[in-house]
Parts: sequence; structure tokens; C-alpha cells
Amino acid sequence: MLSFSIVASVGDFISSTRVAGQIKDVDTIGLFTNPWFLVPFAALLGYMFYRQAWRDIVIIAIFMATWHLSGTEYMRTLLVGDELQINKILPVVFGGALALGLVVYLLVSRD
Repeated sequence: MLSFSIVASVGDFISSTRVAGQIKDVDTIGLFTNPWFLVPFAALLGYMFYRQAWRDIVIIAIFMATWHLSGTEYMRTLLVGDELQINKILPVVFGGALALGLVVYLLVSRD
């Protein structure tokens, strides 16, 4: 019973912060042309290339690709009315499982 109340309170906190809406409404073009984001991001990637941290670069690329794909027209058409389109959701599920498996493999494998 205690764990359910914790989950409910975390869910209430997340919905009160409107994080999902903020992520959905991100202006991608504005973000990647803003020097306050672009300079530190480029410095981080440059440092990772210098260190040859390929695992971290691949993980960042996977997260950025996932973020980009979540805003495509294909993702917007997964729900038609109140119905989930099963023929469109299966590639998303398998692609997500593949990406998650790759991230877990990269994090637990030894270099």
C-alpha cells in the first residue's frame, strides 16, 4: 500500500510540473541555433571525441534520435481517435526494445 502511494505521489508531481508538455513543445530549430545550448553541447561532444568515449557518444546519439523520432508525423498518427493503431505501434515497440537493449549492453559491457 505504501509503494502505491509513493507511485501516485510521483505521478502527481510529474503531472503538476507538466514535463511531458514541455518536452513535446520544444522548439528544436530554436534549441540548436541557441548559442547557450549549442556551445556547451559542442564542447561536450568535442571533449568526448578527444577522449574517444565512443560509448557515451553512441548513447547521446540514441537519446537524440529517440527525441527526434518522437516528434515526427508517424508518432502523431499512432493514435486515431481513442484507438491505438497496432500495425504502427509494433515497429515503435521493437525499435525501442532494440535501442534500450543497445544502451543496456553499452552500459554493462566492459571496454
